[in-house]
Amino acid sequence: MAGAPPAGQRSEDHFSRARLVFPDGTSRVSVERDSVPRYIERGAGSYLFDVDGRRFLDLNGNFTTLIHGHAFAPVVEALTHQLQRGSCFANPTESEIELAELLCGRIPQVDRVRFVNTGTEAILFAIKAARAFTGRAKIAKLEGAYHGAYDWGEVSLVATPENWGDASAPNPTAVYYGMPASVLDEVVVLRFNDIEGVRHLLSLHAHKLAAVVLDPMPSRGGLVAPKPEFIAAIQETARSNDILVIADEVLNLRQSFRGASPLYGLVPDLITMGKIIGGGLPIGAIGGRKDVMRVFDASAGRPRLPQGGTFSANPLSMKAGLVAMRHLDEEAFAHLDMLGNIVRGGINQAISRRGAPLSVTGAASLFRIHPMAKIPNDYREAYPGPAATTLMKQLTRFFAENGIILPNGAAASISTPMTRAEAELIVDVFAGFLDSHQDMLGAIGSQIA
Repeated sequence: MAGAPPAGQRSEDHFSRARLVFPDGTSRVSVERDSVPRYIERGAGSYLFDVDGRRFLDLNGNFTTLIHGHAFAPVVEALTHQLQRGSCFANPTESEIELAELLCGRIPQVDRVRFVNTGTEAILFAIKAARAFTGRAKIAKLEGAYHGAYDWGEVSLVATPENWGDASAPNPTAVYYGMPASVLDEVVVLRFNDIEGVRHLLSLHAHKLAAVVLDPMPSRGGLVAPKPEFIAAIQETARSNDILVIADEVLNLRQSFRGASPLYGLVPDLITMGKIIGGGLPIGAIGGRKDVMRVFDASAGRPRLPQGGTFSANPLSMKAGLVAMRHLDEEAFAHLDMLGNIVRGGINQAISRRGAPLSVTGAASLFRIHPMAKIPNDYREAYPGPAATTLMKQLTRFFAENGIILPNGAAASISTPMTRAEAELIVDVFAGFLDSHQDMLGAIGSQIA
């Protein structure tokens, strides 16, 4: 596998066709390319097979969604059975009740649930629910944290040193050309793990804030654990000012049987979920306190917040999600934790033995490699310069050449079909990169350390 080109001939042929029908040859901005995307023919367990017949250990998992890997047999069986009975209806089905019962029974603070189709929709309606409940319009969010493609959730997603402003009061920055200035005016930007900063900024804007949106461990922000004092500062300030706390666990719900919030002492009013709860199919969910979720209640007429969706709670997503979540028992999470510890521990050892200017963060089945010797504390510290960006591209390419798909600058994820052998392979390939790129690491070490 070593020395294989980034993409094979059939991928190049597919990309040539795609450029005739898509604006940049791809159907979503998150598709990675080097310089051509790798087109996939099929997946099986923890592996992907591209159209050129090559096999790759998949550490992307469709952006951390596929916690059971590809073509998980129980999900395939459930979907086959459901497809023979219909794919979607205007009426409700028992399967949506069953998945809702599982989530309400498992995830703390989830008294009631509404299903949508994506994590973006979950955040969109959670923010709207907070506005409907409080009568306020503004939100606060973390700099660099990803909350889907909703304007208010996107503010300061791609802030740079040129525009992110003062450390104590970050500028709200646009993510796309033409974003209304009014959106920027309605978002207070916070720095992750900035205890005094969140107390000050939340208090300063309290009378206009409906909610603070918080990813317990932002992937794009560095996949760094929150300080207990930071979580306490957000909760105490929010509670004293009647600001709702929204935990975005679309990605991080995979950290434990009960999600991420309990691990860090976070007690949210609303929780957004997605990815793993759909068993590989499109899904999103908003859960939370019974009184807050009542804004969706249409039993007495028009609700404070109408929420629909042609494919919301469709039986395919409900069935797939129910089966997938039932198989995510305590034993499955213990297995994922074990593999995650092997990978992060092995990468740390490889770095330490060689004195490489790199570090690794993450928890449970998630990890992220950083092109800097010191573990970053937040998005600004994790922001890579030109030399660091070049190094990470080389790392991603080296992994691909050795049969592993490693996300570039994002969270890598482990799936339940993986074994100790695959975890050790990840560590061995990383160590091989350090050994084969000593000159490059030495030359740019002073720039990225």
